[in-house]
Amino acid sequence: MQRLMAQLGNPERRLPPTIHVAGTNGKGSTIAYLRAILEAADLTVHVYTSPHLVRMNESIRLGGMLVSDVDLHDAFAHVEAVNAGAPITLFEAETAAAFHLLASHPADVLLLEVGLGGRLDATNVVEAPVASVITPIAIDHTDFLGDTVEKIAAEKAGIIKRRVPVIIADQLPEVSAVLEAQARKLHAPTHSAGQEWHISVERGRLVYQDDRGLMDLAAPRLFGRHQFGNAGLAIAVLRALPQFKFDPSVYERGVASAEWPARMQRLTSGKLLPLAPDESELWLDGGHNAEGGRVIAEALGDLEERVPRPLVIIVGMMANKDASGFLANFAGLTRHIIAVPIPDRAGVMPVEKLVDAGRALGMRVETADSAGAALQSLRRLAYEVPPRVLICGSLYLAGHVLAENGTLPA
Repeated sequence: MQRLMAQLGNPERRLPPTIHVAGTNGKGSTIAYLRAILEAADLTVHVYTSPHLVRMNESIRLGGMLVSDVDLHDAFAHVEAVNAGAPITLFEAETAAAFHLLASHPADVLLLEVGLGGRLDATNVVEAPVASVITPIAIDHTDFLGDTVEKIAAEKAGIIKRRVPVIIADQLPEVSAVLEAQARKLHAPTHSAGQEWHISVERGRLVYQDDRGLMDLAAPRLFGRHQFGNAGLAIAVLRALPQFKFDPSVYERGVASAEWPARMQRLTSGKLLPLAPDESELWLDGGHNAEGGRVIAEALGDLEERVPRPLVIIVGMMANKDASGFLANFAGLTRHIIAVPIPDRAGVMPVEKLVDAGRALGMRVETADSAGAALQSLRRLAYEVPPRVLICGSLYLAGHVLAENGTLPA
């Protein structure tokens, strides 16, 4: 990656002031809040995230707008020509094209998401970000990052840079120990949840407090209790950087306006909802690991308390994920699971394995050829109250659902 950066004229050294974000869960949502707050302050924001849901354009925002097909094609063509057939991964090529574009357009801030891990990630060629951010760390991608949270944390801690502030979400104690040890080694000031900054939920509102004071803010726009933590982390990042001095009203507008698809997203229009029983609720979430399942289940529990409905889970997963660990979170909420394949993807978990995992948890598990077919199958059942349906288990499945529904991320 460094070879290619040099051949491209080192665009990673010409990027706007960069906030680099790693972690297992909540990276995209945290970036969504950062972007919304910064744009509420009338700043120009670039974003590079991964993976995309439907179109690669989603991964790159220039001044808030998705990169055009023409600019994306030209950037890849330039990288391909410069690379001249040398060995390179697809994500390295994507990141090189992104950096070429991001460095070519001025902006006040770049929000940069790690692709996988941190230490060896292609985005980690950025040597001098203005901040490093670590979202909650949990077990995931064990084949690449290690089989314990401590090993995974060590990989994520690879984005911490010497004397660059690192802002850390609420973590398991063993994870915090790894992150803080790396920060001390590099003399990187830490701003950790529960120490330098605190959040609470009072009367449904987000209360944020640090040594600069207290802010009583509107609830985050994105649904789920975990989103209070993601919004709080975004606020902590900007409050830790002296170049950002915003009134509470800016934070309030940002927190209340953030958008991020396939994270407890309710689908209220499109082609899929009419397939389900009349007046059903249809939700979509790309969560795919045990901790992601936990926060989804927590959000579903909150919905059930507000408006009780029978719950149906439509799930598809990749083969390298922990189906039992993910589905166990829903055992107390539903007994009805429909397993579906993920179209046009290699490495998909066979539906038979999802069936076995669900049945071992005491759930009734059926299969369907697609999410749409699963929704149609619910029409043959007699519901006294229209069901609440969640499609989940994979960002790839979520992307396919959004495309099939005709509601592309914008």
